[in-house]
Amino acid sequence: DLDTAKQELEEFIPHVRNISDSSIRKMAGRDLARFKQFKKQGIAVKFGRFSQKENNQIRKNIEEFLLITGIDSAEKLLFTSRYPEDKETINRLKADHLFCEKLSEGIPRPWRLIYYRARKMFDSHNYKGRYSTEEKEILKKYHALHGNNWKKISELMSRSNLSVAMKYSEIKSAVNYGPWSKEETQKLMHAVEEVIRKRIEKEGGNPLSSSEKSHREISIDREALYQKLPWTEIGAKVGTRYWRQCKQKWTTILTNKMTKGQQLYRGTKGLQAKINLIKRLYEMKVEDDNEVDWEELSNAIGDVPRAYVQAKFYKLKVSCVPLWQKKTFSEIIDYLFEEKLPELEEKL
Repeated sequence: DLDTAKQELEEFIPHVRNISDSSIRKMAGRDLARFKQFKKQGIAVKFGRFSQKENNQIRKNIEEFLLITGIDSAEKLLFTSRYPEDKETINRLKADHLFCEKLSEGIPRPWRLIYYRARKMFDSHNYKGRYSTEEKEILKKYHALHGNNWKKISELMSRSNLSVAMKYSEIKSAVNYGPWSKEETQKLMHAVEEVIRKRIEKEGGNPLSSSEKSHREISIDREALYQKLPWTEIGAKVGTRYWRQCKQKWTTILTNKMTKGQQLYRGTKGLQAKINLIKRLYEMKVEDDNEVDWEELSNAIGDVPRAYVQAKFYKLKVSCVPLWQKKTFSEIIDYLFEEKLPELEEKL
């Protein structure tokens, strides 16, 4: 029954009571037995970003299922509604060969998250670049016609469901995309200060009165200034900026303060920073970006937040590595080391 399912799932998913009843019933059928098996093996249920190892396991599970069933592509398997003439046959094969169980094999996560990840990985409509002004207008028109039917809109626009939903959430909000005003910057700084103070008071169990807050400085670890901040909440407090803009702006503010305004990523300093970054990543010999100690890597550029280093690495791989979306993390690093590094060193 539902209460028992909630009680049993709560051991693996602490926030389960915030999930809808229909989703809990599905999780009880698809996930509970798997979670118990993982527990016996000493493996905890995971959330957050998928590792390269998990992505490879999803690819392996999909390939094996295609071989078993004879379905000729991952797109047909995961986006069956795009192929109405084959829909009945594919759905029967998925039911007969236990698609849910096969897809989630070896991955200690809720099935729904694995399914969404697989759809993102194998969607031919993904990674299509920025939206043009014309596309944004078309998206608004389709939303007026079809509401939040992202599946229908994604088919009409040849973009992924997630892409059109996220882009529309940006368009409909009163977001400013120009330079930050002094007032907006102040709002951002106050919002970040507020959430950090609340967190420290909660952890310390000693809330400050308003008068104490205005007169007393608080001592915090530097990492608390940029790690695991609730950006959606902060964006709502700022009001005129999307949460990603707030995160990027806060990283810029911190970087300027920590480096005393020095230009660390321009001219010869920028070339040296890129060289150092590539060398350090290559020396780490890690297979997945989740295994990278970005905090340690920040010294390759200077005394900067980890988000700054991650952003610079992202720009480096996008601008320098052909077909980077299809490469593993280690293949990207090898390419940068073997092909890009000599070019940067010669330029320096």
